[in-house]
Amino acid sequence: MQHIPVLLKEVLEGLAVKPGGLYIDATVGEGGHAEAILEASSPDGCLLGIDVDEEAIKRASERLVRFKGRVALVKASYTNLVNIARKEGFLQVDGILFDLGFALFQVEDAKRGFSFYLNGPLDMRYDRTSKLSAYHIVNRLSEEELADIIWKYGEEPKARRVAKAIVQARPIRSTLELARVVEQVVGSGGKIHPATKVFQAIRIAVNQELDNLKEALPQAVELLKPGGRLAVISFHSLEDRIVKEFFRQESRDCICPPELPVCVCHHKATLKVITPKPIQPSPQEVEANPRSRSAKLRIAERRP
Repeated sequence: MQHIPVLLKEVLEGLAVKPGGLYIDATVGEGGHAEAILEASSPDGCLLGIDVDEEAIKRASERLVRFKGRVALVKASYTNLVNIARKEGFLQVDGILFDLGFALFQVEDAKRGFSFYLNGPLDMRYDRTSKLSAYHIVNRLSEEELADIIWKYGEEPKARRVAKAIVQARPIRSTLELARVVEQVVGSGGKIHPATKVFQAIRIAVNQELDNLKEALPQAVELLKPGGRLAVISFHSLEDRIVKEFFRQESRDCICPPELPVCVCHHKATLKVITPKPIQPSPQEVEANPRSRSAKLRIAERRP
């Protein structure tokens, strides 16, 4: 089944895609958003697609083959956004997109270790050349370190008890083993799988998702031309909070603490927030694509 891009119409409108524009999809995935951006920017718009997952780059290249000459795909982390864009000639761009959700092909491949429904190794790496895997976090961190990760990145209320149970059950080698240990502590019967928050926390830690996002957002602003748009789709509150705070900070001239009588930061606003509240999928989209239900889109525009 081909990947269905989330909030597609809203992304195209939010980025104000136009013919001849220069665009960056910093998380190109299977190329759904990229394909639509290239179509909307025809006949001569160009797109740089970046993804840390080699399989994603392969799938995107197959999907975007008809845009040869207008698209560049690079396997890399968006933490190197400025360097990649400079090398590929994408400076002063019209729009940049971050879609922070993971791809369906990643979840459906048991060998990738993302799913608590499929039995596979404890992996969870987007970049399969990375040394840190879920196995390392689950089996080698201290109980305290593990609990902190589960609480901080998963917001799991029973984080301490879950961490204790994991340590007592070591070694844990598979996704289903881990899911069973978590379920025994959290219990079942809720709207979401009892292991959802724990798996989210471990995945975020493995891929350093929140730190990477904080590193990449300022680089995106640097690459935008005046009037260029930045669009970010997040899928949980931790990501959305980072984007919201970054947009809020960059839309203000002074970011000094309120108790200071005069400004000492000399900060100048770089962004104008286009979406005071995030855009969320319509009921129709959620019905057609249930995985879109938690998506939130925020858009900002580069100031002159």
